[in-house]
Amino acid sequence: MKWTSEAESEIKKVPFFVRKRVRGRIENETSAAGKKIVSLTDVKTAQARFLSKMSSEIKGYQIDTCFGSSGCPNRANNCETLFQKIEALLKKEDLLGFLKEQVKGDLKYHHEFRVTLAECPNACSQPQIKDVGIIGAVIPEITEEECTLCQGCVEACIENCIVLDSAEKVPEIDHDRCLKCGRCMDACPSGTIATKEKGFRVQLGGKLGRHPRLAIELDGVFSEKEVLAIVKRCIAYYKQHSKHGRRFAEIFDPSDFKPDNFRGS
Repeated sequence: MKWTSEAESEIKKVPFFVRKRVRGRIENETSAAGKKIVSLTDVKTAQARFLSKMSSEIKGYQIDTCFGSSGCPNRANNCETLFQKIEALLKKEDLLGFLKEQVKGDLKYHHEFRVTLAECPNACSQPQIKDVGIIGAVIPEITEEECTLCQGCVEACIENCIVLDSAEKVPEIDHDRCLKCGRCMDACPSGTIATKEKGFRVQLGGKLGRHPRLAIELDGVFSEKEVLAIVKRCIAYYKQHSKHGRRFAEIFDPSDFKPDNFRGS
């Protein structure tokens, strides 16, 4: 649906963590009214109605992805199935009921437990500032296929973590710098660089607000089953330690989330 320039300017004033939800509501209401263009009046009217009924919109959690079912154009790993499984887990855990017991007064969006999934390291869904951030990852490896010295992998790697030794004819990958995006594999015509393992990076305990903090990344790459175990542990930890609506980031202790505890879950 088309938006006037004034309407676009106004929607940008809405906090980013609810902007997508508000935008969708405005477009649905405008369409239902038989209009094809969203005006400034439509935005202000819908926004006022939306915010006045905020408590009724709270479901206890937020879960989102960068591009949803359309997929990420830079996809390292598909998050669609994992998204569905995590959402089912969040619904089952009745976080809304938990928050109603813990928070005095009306619930706000900032009370909700937040999970986000990104299919590549560009991380448009901002996993670094969510309670649980999940990023699609693919680990590269050097195979026995002869390198053609085309430099494709070197040019494709934004992190500059690949060095091509023309004498040895073998690419060298700095795995400490590698963000596991898969671009080098896609660019390699000879198969010298291939997929060793696909999985997900996991970041925990990020938030914005008056005392912002970036999420802390667990070491390694995890399988879908392991990620589900981590999310389940986060929810249990949150319910155990959060009082009066405190965010996960405020109670999160990295020492309680050792990566080896989730291997093979």
